[in-house]
Amino acid sequence: MTAPTAEELQNEGLRLFNEGLYDEAARRFSEALEHFAEEGREIEAGEMLNNIGLIRRKQSRWDEALESLEEAQRIFVRLEDTSRHAQALGNIASVYSALNRRDEAIDAWRVAVSLFEEVKDYQLQGETMMALGMSLFKAGQRQEGLAAYQAGIQMVEKPSPMQKVSRTLLALQARLWG
Repeated sequence: MTAPTAEELQNEGLRLFNEGLYDEAARRFSEALEHFAEEGREIEAGEMLNNIGLIRRKQSRWDEALESLEEAQRIFVRLEDTSRHAQALGNIASVYSALNRRDEAIDAWRVAVSLFEEVKDYQLQGETMMALGMSLFKAGQRQEGLAAYQAGIQMVEKPSPMQKVSRTLLALQARLWG
């Protein structure tokens, strides 16, 4: 019997994650990370770190989440992978936000928005703008937060049903207030 490949471990991790078996998924991603690193596949190794960070964030294991996400970000920056850098930074911002480190979250989301604009990923740029807007709003910067949220919701290319409702309400508000 042959040992599983990095891709098989990654796929198993995704399956386990989707089933809500987070610790088991993190173990598979860690095993895949080792294989990818041994093979010199740094992008894939960074993705495994990002996945582990997302799991730890979901589990409210904040220090572990930040450690994994920051390591993933360093890899993506070094490899000049702007899109993945922006994704990791947005994930870091969400951890900061959960820890009520709003200023750090806002700064990270702003950089992520710029990076997504750079790579012309308007879906992720819009989603990140919406997260930034919510954080600004909660931080008491109501006007700036609402403006960022509105810009983000208009930007997303594939809005969720709830985002479609929000777009409609914002359009109605704009017509009424003129």
